[in-house]
Amino acid sequence: MILVLIDHDRGEIDPLSLRALTAARKLSHEVEAVAIGSEGASLAGIVGEYGATALHVATHSSIIDYTPMASGRALKDLVEKLKPAAVLAAGSPRGNEQLAHLSAFLDIPMAAECSEITLGSPHHVLRARWAGNLIESAFVHSDLLVATILGFSIEAQTTGGEPATVVSFEPSLHPADTVVRILSRDSGESKGGVTLNDAKVIVSGGRGVGGAEGFGKLEELAELLGGTVGCSRVVTSSGWRPHAEQVGQTGTKVAPDLYIAAGISGAMQHIAGMKNSKTIVVINTDPEAPILRYADYAIIGDLHQIIPALTSAIRQAKG
Repeated sequence: MILVLIDHDRGEIDPLSLRALTAARKLSHEVEAVAIGSEGASLAGIVGEYGATALHVATHSSIIDYTPMASGRALKDLVEKLKPAAVLAAGSPRGNEQLAHLSAFLDIPMAAECSEITLGSPHHVLRARWAGNLIESAFVHSDLLVATILGFSIEAQTTGGEPATVVSFEPSLHPADTVVRILSRDSGESKGGVTLNDAKVIVSGGRGVGGAEGFGKLEELAELLGGTVGCSRVVTSSGWRPHAEQVGQTGTKVAPDLYIAAGISGAMQHIAGMKNSKTIVVINTDPEAPILRYADYAIIGDLHQIIPALTSAIRQAKG
C-alpha cells in the first residue's frame, strides 16, 4: 500500500496533492491518503475520485492550522500502524517540510522532487536538483520510501472512484511538536481574489520594473487578463511586493496558461518556479537575458512602454 499525504489549507486541497495521488497509482499498489487536521475529512470525495480507498484524518486539539512537526509525528504514528511500502507527498514547500519531519522521526532518508519512482530493494528514483537543471538518478536504501513528487511532472488523472472511507485517529503529540505553527495570515490574493496557485495568467515583474510604484501597470494588465501579479526574489527582498507573490524555488512554483515576465533577467531560482508555464512571454531590454531561452515569445524593449501598449490593445480587442 502507498500512503499519500494530502496537503490542505483549512479544508481546501492543494491541487499538487492530486498529482501525488496519480503518481502513487502508477506504482501498482493500493493507495490510501492521510490529511492532517479535522477539516481534512471533507476531502474524502475528491481523494476517492483520484484513487484513494481510505482517507486517514489526524485530529488533535493542538492541530488547528499548519503545524509541520505535528504533521510529521502524526505520519510516524500512522506509518508504524499501517506499514506502507512508501509515503508520498507533493513536492511543495509544505509537502517537503512535513515529510522531512517524518524522515527525521524515523531516522531514514527522504527523496525530494522525484519525477520517477521504482519501488524495490533498494528503491530507485529520478529527482530534480539544482533548480531542475540536473536530474539525479539515485538509489534509496530504506525499507520504507519517503519521497515527494516534483511539481507538474505528472498530470492529475481521475479514476472516477467512490469517496474514500474516512478513518480518524489521534496522534500522540509532544509539546515541542506545536512550537512552530501559524500565528497570522496574509491571504496573498490579488485585487481580483486570484492566487498564484490557481491563476491561469500571471504577470510577473523583476528589478527592471524600477520600484514598487511601477507594479501598478502590471496589476492593471493582470486584472484585465483575469490573472494575478507575481515577482522575482529581488523584488521581495527590496520590499516592493510581498513574499506571497514571489515566483521561484524559494517562492511559489507555478504553471499557468500564460506567464508574462517583465524586467526579469532569469536567475536559476526564478526559472525553477515558472518554466512549466504553458506559454511564456518575456519583455526585456536585454536581448541576452537568460530568461529568453525559455520564452515562447520575446519582446525586446522598455516594459514601461510595452505593458501600457499591451493593456490598451487588449482593451480595444475586448471592445
